[in-house]
Amino acid sequence: MPSTADIQRYIIGAWRMMTGKPDGLRLLDISADGFWNSFFAIVVALPALIVSWVADTNSVAPAMVPFATRLSVMLRLATVGIGAWIVPLIAFILVSRRVGLGDRVVHYVIANNWAQVVFAWIMLPPAILRMVYPPAQDFAAIITVSLFMVSMVLDWQLTNSAIGKGGGVATAVFVGMFVVVVVVEYLLHTALGLGSLGTAAG
Repeated sequence: MPSTADIQRYIIGAWRMMTGKPDGLRLLDISADGFWNSFFAIVVALPALIVSWVADTNSVAPAMVPFATRLSVMLRLATVGIGAWIVPLIAFILVSRRVGLGDRVVHYVIANNWAQVVFAWIMLPPAILRMVYPPAQDFAAIITVSLFMVSMVLDWQLTNSAIGKGGGVATAVFVGMFVVVVVVEYLLHTALGLGSLGTAAG
C-alpha cells in the first residue's frame, strides 16, 4: 500500500499529465510494484464514488423503497462503476502488444488509475447536490454534464502524455477506451437489471 505522501505525489503527477504536462509521469512509480499499487487508487476514490452511488440509488429507488432493495441497487451500481474502471484496462492490456503499445501499458494503466481519483472527486459536488437537495436534479445534471466534458479533455491529455506517441495515437486510444467503457457499463447495467429499474423510476 502506498504511503500518504506517495499517493499525493501520484495524484499530482496524474494531474500534471491531465493538464498537458508530460513531466508529471516522472512523479509516478513506473515499476511492477507501482503498477499493482496504482489500483489502490480505487480505495482513495471510494468515498467520492460511494456518494455518487448513493445519489444514483436515490434516483432509481426513492426513500420509501425498503432498505434492502436500496442497498442491492447501490451494490449493483458499485459493480458497474468498478467494472467500468477495471475491465477497459484489462482490454487495453490484452490488445496493446498487437497495436504496438506494449511498451506503454504500465505508464498508461498507472496514470489512468491515479487520474480516476481526480475524476471521482471532480464529480462529487453535483452528486452531493442531488443527494441533499433532490429538487435541484436538473441543475445538478447541467453541472455533471459540464464537468464530464472538462473531464474528457483532461482524460485525452492524460492519454497523450501516458502513451507518448503523438496526438493521433492518443486519440485512437482515447476513443477506443471510451467505447469500451460505454459498452461495459451498458452490458453490466443490463445484466444487473439496472436498466429496468431506471425505466420503472422514470
